[in-house]
Amino acid sequence: MTTDKMIAKKDGAVGRMIFNNPERRNAVSLEMWEAMEEIVGDFNADDNIRVIVLSGAGDKAFVAGADVSRFQDERASAEGIERYGQKTASATEALYASAKPTIAQIRGFCIGGGVGIAGCCDLRIASDDAQFAIPAARLGLGYAYDNMSKLVALVGPAAAKELFFTARRFKADEALTMGLINRVVPVAELQKTVDEYAEMIGDNAPLTVAAAKRTIDEIVKDPDKRNIEACQHMVQACFDSADYTEGRTAFMEKRKAVFRGR
Repeated sequence: MTTDKMIAKKDGAVGRMIFNNPERRNAVSLEMWEAMEEIVGDFNADDNIRVIVLSGAGDKAFVAGADVSRFQDERASAEGIERYGQKTASATEALYASAKPTIAQIRGFCIGGGVGIAGCCDLRIASDDAQFAIPAARLGLGYAYDNMSKLVALVGPAAAKELFFTARRFKADEALTMGLINRVVPVAELQKTVDEYAEMIGDNAPLTVAAAKRTIDEIVKDPDKRNIEACQHMVQACFDSADYTEGRTAFMEKRKAVFRGR
Protein backbone atom coordinates (compact mmCIF):
# COMPACT_ATOMS: atom_id res chain seq x y z
CA MET A 1 0.00 0.00 0.00
CA THR A 2 1.05 3.60 -0.57
CA THR A 3 -0.21 4.89 2.80
CA ASP A 4 0.23 4.05 6.47
CA LYS A 5 -3.25 5.46 7.10
CA MET A 6 -4.77 2.05 6.43
CA ILE A 7 -3.87 -1.12 8.31
CA ALA A 8 -4.62 -4.68 7.17
CA LYS A 9 -4.29 -7.62 9.54
CA LYS A 10 -5.08 -11.30 9.17
CA ASP A 11 -6.24 -12.77 12.45
CA GLY A 12 -7.02 -16.42 11.80
CA ALA A 13 -10.19 -16.48 9.72
CA VAL A 14 -10.78 -12.75 10.24
CA GLY A 15 -9.39 -10.04 7.99
CA ARG A 16 -9.21 -6.74 9.87
CA MET A 17 -9.14 -3.42 8.01
CA ILE A 18 -8.41 -0.41 10.22
CA PHE A 19 -8.79 3.24 9.22
CA ASN A 20 -5.66 4.68 10.79
CA ASN A 21 -6.02 8.46 10.83
CA PRO A 22 -6.99 9.07 14.47
CA GLU A 23 -5.69 12.64 14.60
CA ARG A 24 -8.43 13.49 12.08
CA ARG A 25 -10.96 11.04 13.51
CA ASN A 26 -10.10 8.58 10.73
CA ALA A 27 -11.25 10.89 7.95
CA VAL A 28 -10.56 9.25 4.59
CA SER A 29 -8.24 10.68 1.95
CA LEU A 30 -7.82 9.63 -1.68
CA GLU A 31 -4.95 7.25 -0.98
CA MET A 32 -6.98 5.65 1.82
CA TRP A 33 -9.83 4.95 -0.60
CA GLU A 34 -7.30 3.36 -2.96
CA ALA A 35 -5.81 1.24 -0.18
CA MET A 36 -9.27 0.18 0.95
CA GLU A 37 -9.99 -1.42 -2.41
CA GLU A 38 -6.58 -3.12 -2.37
CA ILE A 39 -7.14 -4.58 1.10
CA VAL A 40 -10.59 -5.92 0.25
CA GLY A 41 -9.19 -7.56 -2.87
CA ASP A 42 -6.41 -9.23 -0.88
CA PHE A 43 -8.82 -10.56 1.75
CA ASN A 44 -11.18 -11.88 -0.93
CA ALA A 45 -8.32 -13.75 -2.61
CA ASP A 46 -7.32 -15.49 0.64
CA ASP A 47 -9.30 -18.70 1.21
CA ASN A 48 -8.34 -18.66 4.89
CA ILE A 49 -10.25 -15.42 5.46
CA ARG A 50 -13.93 -16.04 6.21
CA VAL A 51 -15.00 -12.62 7.57
CA ILE A 52 -13.82 -9.02 7.11
CA VAL A 53 -14.09 -6.57 10.03
CA LEU A 54 -13.71 -2.81 9.52
CA SER A 55 -12.88 -0.48 12.41
CA GLY A 56 -11.30 2.87 13.18
CA ALA A 57 -8.09 3.49 15.10
CA GLY A 58 -8.44 5.07 18.51
CA ASP A 59 -11.61 5.55 20.53
CA LYS A 60 -13.07 8.68 18.91
CA ALA A 61 -14.36 7.53 15.54
CA PHE A 62 -15.07 4.78 13.07
CA VAL A 63 -14.73 7.12 10.09
CA ALA A 64 -15.59 10.82 10.38
CA GLY A 65 -16.19 11.25 6.67
CA ALA A 66 -13.86 12.44 3.94
CA ASP A 67 -10.75 14.37 4.90
CA VAL A 68 -11.95 17.90 4.11
CA SER A 69 -8.45 19.28 4.70
CA ARG A 70 -7.41 17.45 1.52
CA PHE A 71 -10.23 18.81 -0.67
CA GLN A 72 -8.15 21.68 -2.04
CA ASP A 73 -5.66 19.17 -3.40
CA GLU A 74 -8.03 16.36 -4.26
CA ARG A 75 -11.43 17.85 -5.13
CA ALA A 76 -10.96 21.49 -6.15
CA SER A 77 -10.99 20.99 -9.94
CA ALA A 78 -13.44 19.24 -12.25
CA GLU A 79 -10.78 16.63 -13.01
CA GLY A 80 -10.06 16.13 -9.33
CA ILE A 81 -13.74 15.75 -8.49
CA GLU A 82 -14.16 13.16 -11.24
CA ARG A 83 -11.08 11.20 -10.17
CA TYR A 84 -12.09 11.28 -6.52
CA GLY A 85 -15.59 10.12 -7.40
CA GLN A 86 -14.24 7.23 -9.45
CA LYS A 87 -11.92 6.10 -6.66
CA THR A 88 -14.57 6.26 -3.94
CA ALA A 89 -17.11 4.48 -6.14
CA SER A 90 -14.62 1.76 -6.97
CA ALA A 91 -13.65 1.26 -3.33
CA THR A 92 -17.19 1.20 -1.95
CA GLU A 93 -18.37 -1.14 -4.71
CA ALA A 94 -15.47 -3.50 -3.95
CA LEU A 95 -16.55 -3.55 -0.32
CA TYR A 96 -20.25 -3.91 -1.11
CA ALA A 97 -19.61 -6.73 -3.60
CA SER A 98 -17.05 -8.51 -1.41
CA ALA A 99 -17.39 -12.28 -1.58
CA LYS A 100 -16.69 -12.42 2.16
CA PRO A 101 -19.16 -11.24 4.84
CA THR A 102 -18.25 -7.82 6.21
CA ILE A 103 -18.84 -6.26 9.63
CA ALA A 104 -18.47 -2.58 10.51
CA GLN A 105 -17.33 -2.17 14.12
CA ILE A 106 -18.50 1.35 14.90
CA ARG A 107 -17.36 3.41 17.86
CA GLY A 108 -17.72 7.16 18.12
CA PHE A 109 -18.24 9.25 15.01
CA CYS A 110 -19.56 7.65 11.83
CA ILE A 111 -20.06 10.63 9.57
CA GLY A 112 -20.61 11.19 5.84
CA GLY A 113 -18.37 8.80 4.00
CA GLY A 114 -18.19 6.75 7.18
CA VAL A 115 -21.92 6.09 6.90
CA GLY A 116 -21.37 5.15 3.27
CA ILE A 117 -18.59 2.71 4.15
CA ALA A 118 -20.59 1.17 6.99
CA GLY A 119 -23.62 0.95 4.72
CA CYS A 120 -21.63 -1.15 2.26
CA CYS A 121 -20.94 -3.71 4.97
CA ASP A 122 -23.25 -6.63 5.61
CA LEU A 123 -23.57 -5.99 9.34
CA ARG A 124 -23.07 -2.90 11.50
CA ILE A 125 -22.47 -3.24 15.23
CA ALA A 126 -22.11 0.01 17.15
CA SER A 127 -21.20 1.11 20.64
CA ASP A 128 -23.73 3.16 22.57
CA ASP A 129 -21.58 6.28 22.19
CA ALA A 130 -21.67 6.14 18.37
CA GLN A 131 -23.02 9.11 16.42
CA PHE A 132 -24.16 9.13 12.79
CA ALA A 133 -24.64 11.95 10.30
CA ILE A 134 -24.45 12.82 6.60
CA PRO A 135 -23.52 16.53 6.50
CA ALA A 136 -23.41 16.83 2.71
CA ALA A 137 -25.97 19.66 2.73
CA ARG A 138 -23.62 21.70 4.94
CA LEU A 139 -20.74 21.24 2.51
CA GLY A 140 -22.55 21.60 -0.80
CA LEU A 141 -21.69 18.05 -1.83
CA GLY A 142 -23.77 15.83 -4.10
CA TYR A 143 -24.19 12.08 -3.61
CA ALA A 144 -24.17 9.80 -6.66
CA TYR A 145 -27.10 7.52 -7.48
CA ASP A 146 -25.30 4.28 -6.60
CA ASN A 147 -24.32 5.48 -3.12
CA MET A 148 -27.74 6.94 -2.47
CA SER A 149 -29.51 3.77 -3.65
CA LYS A 150 -27.53 1.66 -1.17
CA LEU A 151 -28.57 3.92 1.69
CA VAL A 152 -32.24 3.94 0.63
CA ALA A 153 -32.19 0.14 0.37
CA LEU A 154 -30.85 0.02 3.91
CA VAL A 155 -33.02 2.55 5.78
CA GLY A 156 -35.85 3.39 3.36
CA PRO A 157 -36.63 6.70 1.62
CA ALA A 158 -38.09 8.55 4.63
CA ALA A 159 -35.06 7.97 6.89
CA ALA A 160 -32.66 8.67 4.02
CA LYS A 161 -34.34 12.04 3.43
CA GLU A 162 -34.13 12.90 7.13
CA LEU A 163 -30.42 12.05 7.17
CA PHE A 164 -29.70 14.21 4.12
CA PHE A 165 -32.16 17.06 4.58
CA THR A 166 -31.34 17.81 8.22
CA ALA A 167 -27.63 16.86 8.22
CA ARG A 168 -28.04 16.43 11.99
CA ARG A 169 -26.33 13.87 14.18
CA PHE A 170 -28.24 10.77 15.18
CA LYS A 171 -27.48 8.82 18.33
CA ALA A 172 -26.94 5.08 18.26
CA ASP A 173 -30.44 4.23 19.46
CA GLU A 174 -31.95 6.39 16.69
CA ALA A 175 -29.72 4.70 14.10
CA LEU A 176 -30.89 1.33 15.39
CA THR A 177 -34.54 2.34 15.12
CA MET A 178 -34.16 3.48 11.50
CA GLY A 179 -32.33 0.28 10.55
CA LEU A 180 -28.98 1.93 9.88
CA ILE A 181 -27.24 -0.47 12.29
CA ASN A 182 -27.96 -4.01 13.47
CA ARG A 183 -27.01 -3.81 17.14
CA VAL A 184 -26.03 -1.35 19.86
CA VAL A 185 -23.86 -2.54 22.73
CA PRO A 186 -22.00 -0.81 25.58
CA VAL A 187 -18.56 0.49 24.63
CA ALA A 188 -16.87 -2.10 26.84
CA GLU A 189 -18.63 -4.93 24.98
CA LEU A 190 -18.12 -3.75 21.39
CA GLN A 191 -14.92 -5.65 20.59
CA LYS A 192 -16.15 -8.83 22.29
CA THR A 193 -19.49 -8.70 20.48
CA VAL A 194 -17.91 -8.15 17.06
CA ASP A 195 -15.42 -10.96 17.68
CA GLU A 196 -18.26 -13.30 18.65
CA TYR A 197 -20.14 -12.45 15.46
CA ALA A 198 -17.03 -12.95 13.36
CA GLU A 199 -16.41 -16.32 14.99
CA MET A 200 -20.02 -17.44 14.46
CA ILE A 201 -19.93 -16.49 10.80
CA GLY A 202 -16.46 -17.95 10.30
CA ASP A 203 -17.54 -21.30 11.75
CA ASN A 204 -20.47 -21.61 9.36
CA ALA A 205 -20.37 -23.09 5.86
CA PRO A 206 -18.64 -20.50 3.62
CA LEU A 207 -20.49 -21.54 0.47
CA THR A 208 -23.86 -21.19 2.20
CA VAL A 209 -22.96 -17.77 3.62
CA ALA A 210 -21.66 -16.61 0.23
CA ALA A 211 -24.81 -17.83 -1.54
CA ALA A 212 -27.05 -16.06 0.97
CA LYS A 213 -25.04 -12.85 0.70
CA ARG A 214 -25.15 -12.85 -3.11
CA THR A 215 -28.86 -13.68 -3.26
CA ILE A 216 -29.85 -10.97 -0.76
CA ASP A 217 -27.71 -8.42 -2.60
CA GLU A 218 -29.40 -9.34 -5.88
CA ILE A 219 -32.88 -9.06 -4.35
CA VAL A 220 -32.37 -5.39 -3.43
CA LYS A 221 -31.15 -4.47 -6.93
CA ASP A 222 -33.39 -3.06 -9.63
CA PRO A 223 -35.23 -6.04 -11.19
CA ASP A 224 -33.57 -5.63 -14.59
CA LYS A 225 -30.11 -5.77 -12.99
CA ARG A 226 -30.59 -8.98 -11.00
CA ASN A 227 -28.50 -12.03 -11.85
CA ILE A 228 -30.79 -14.79 -10.62
CA GLU A 229 -28.89 -17.42 -12.59
CA ALA A 230 -25.73 -16.70 -10.59
CA CYS A 231 -27.69 -17.12 -7.36
CA GLN A 232 -29.09 -20.45 -8.49
CA HIS A 233 -25.60 -21.61 -9.44
CA MET A 234 -24.26 -20.75 -5.97
CA VAL A 235 -27.17 -22.52 -4.26
CA GLN A 236 -26.54 -25.65 -6.32
CA ALA A 237 -22.85 -25.48 -5.44
CA CYS A 238 -23.85 -25.71 -1.78
CA PHE A 239 -25.73 -28.96 -2.36
CA ASP A 240 -22.88 -30.36 -4.48
CA SER A 241 -20.24 -29.57 -1.86
CA ALA A 242 -18.38 -31.73 0.63
CA ASP A 243 -19.47 -29.21 3.25
CA TYR A 244 -23.09 -30.25 2.74
CA THR A 245 -22.11 -33.85 3.50
CA GLU A 246 -20.08 -32.68 6.51
CA GLY A 247 -22.99 -30.63 7.84
CA ARG A 248 -25.44 -33.52 7.65
CA THR A 249 -22.94 -35.97 9.13
CA ALA A 250 -22.00 -33.65 12.00
CA PHE A 251 -25.67 -33.10 12.81
CA MET A 252 -26.34 -36.84 13.00
CA GLU A 253 -23.19 -37.41 15.06
CA LYS A 254 -24.08 -34.50 17.36
CA ARG A 255 -20.76 -32.72 16.89
CA LYS A 256 -19.61 -29.37 15.55
CA ALA A 257 -19.20 -29.36 11.78
CA VAL A 258 -15.83 -28.41 10.30
CA PHE A 259 -16.46 -26.62 7.02
CA ARG A 260 -13.75 -26.12 4.41
CA GLY A 261 -15.55 -24.13 1.73
CA ARG A 262 -15.63 -26.89 -0.83
